[in-house]
Amino acid sequence: MARDHLLVIDQGTTSTRVIVYDLNLRPVGHGQEEIPPSYPRSGWVEHDARTVVASVGAEVTTALLNARVRAEQIAAIGITNQRETTIVWDRASGEPIAPALVWQDRRTAEACNRLRDQESWISRKTGLVIDPYFSATKIAWLLDNVDGARRKAEAGELAAGTVDTLLIRHLTGGEHLTDSTNASRTLLMDLETDQWSDELCEVFGVPRRLLPEIRPSAGDFGRTKGLDYLPDGIPITGVAGDQQSSLMGQGCVREGQAKCTYGTGAFLLAHTGSRIIPSAHGLLTTRAATIRDEPAQYALEGSVFIAGAAVQWFRDGLKVIHSAPEIGDLALKGDPESEVVFVPAFTGLGSPHWQPAARGTLYGLTRATTLADIARAALEGVAFQVADLIKAIEEDLKEKLPGLNVDGGMSRSDAFLGFQADVLGRPVRRSPETESTALGAALLAGLGAGVWPDREAALALLASGGKTFDPTRDDKWRNKALERWRKAVATTREHYTLGAD
Repeated sequence: MARDHLLVIDQGTTSTRVIVYDLNLRPVGHGQEEIPPSYPRSGWVEHDARTVVASVGAEVTTALLNARVRAEQIAAIGITNQRETTIVWDRASGEPIAPALVWQDRRTAEACNRLRDQESWISRKTGLVIDPYFSATKIAWLLDNVDGARRKAEAGELAAGTVDTLLIRHLTGGEHLTDSTNASRTLLMDLETDQWSDELCEVFGVPRRLLPEIRPSAGDFGRTKGLDYLPDGIPITGVAGDQQSSLMGQGCVREGQAKCTYGTGAFLLAHTGSRIIPSAHGLLTTRAATIRDEPAQYALEGSVFIAGAAVQWFRDGLKVIHSAPEIGDLALKGDPESEVVFVPAFTGLGSPHWQPAARGTLYGLTRATTLADIARAALEGVAFQVADLIKAIEEDLKEKLPGLNVDGGMSRSDAFLGFQADVLGRPVRRSPETESTALGAALLAGLGAGVWPDREAALALLASGGKTFDPTRDDKWRNKALERWRKAVATTREHYTLGAD
């Protein structure tokens, strides 16, 4: 039977999706299961790791049935995942010792503050800032707060990793591996050497023996073994964190190409080729997906913690709308001259502000304010955050980005992308494939398995087209709106900095 399909597992913050692609990178079947995080305390965000793993088998089966493809037709598997989310498990049994700590979790803010005097050299080595966002302090917290965990870790009885590593272990029956994009988000990897750093492990209190082996994103991550929903022997040949996978899926593989993905958060990446460019403006330097035997690739990244999550709050918290897409129509009914500003810092402010103590804040409410005005402010709050990222990236690159490629859930909203174009004052192009994260993982898996002769042949399969949104507001409006936004952010940061004291 011909192995003429690729299977992608896209494990995200709020759901697990599985998509089957043919070798022309056309999706032919999918399955999806919602897996919402839990919030046991203010600032804490967790996943049940067992539920995450269990969802994979069910959705693989659904996707194959929908595609009318037999498992024996799968040439290779790709994995893309929510990054930084951290799990520690028993090395022998695979059982997690505690819930997974999601990337949004802020419980280690105090531990991060204790390391501020070492931030300069740690940032040079990792490309990151010291923040609860990343995995290192999460691992240490689990070792220090689960009975007996640190003793077991030092005895070699535990393993730790991000979601990709947990899924690889499950799919292969025991391989302990990760790829360079996920490893670069831990605060434990040396960005230049692509290896775990003993110095960083010591500073963060993470035994190196816990950590997986690091491999290129398109490479060998073992073969399926011991599953009741897939046969043994299917190779896993593509693994990348969701944002680097999306960068690949948008065809942004050369220096200067940029994209923004609007998921639970919003993530803007600009490819910098083989150059490591340290940021002087609050951004992150990170690994881009790398194909086996090619030079290491890098990107500048800005991370907004709350994007689609603001819409979910509007739906599930305020219960103003019944489904997420309704917010666009409601926002269009808001007063375009309203001065309501929403800073959606539910779990702190990410790039370029890095204020973990901040929380969501509304400004400018009057007796005339309507729910439509607040809906508009919620969407604009996401768009303003992306404008801050664009400004920072252009200052680091010392050149202007001509436009922005976008994908992800919020990019389906014409109303939102209209706001985004107005705020940026430049065109915004919606990808013809609004879920390019999974597409990038399929591309990496196919390259890793040798399905196509080279990268250029694979990239030629990516769909062209998409819809472009041009700005409709003038510079006077834009400058005033951005000034109001930045004043709101500065006030929020000051308030919560004082509150932290």
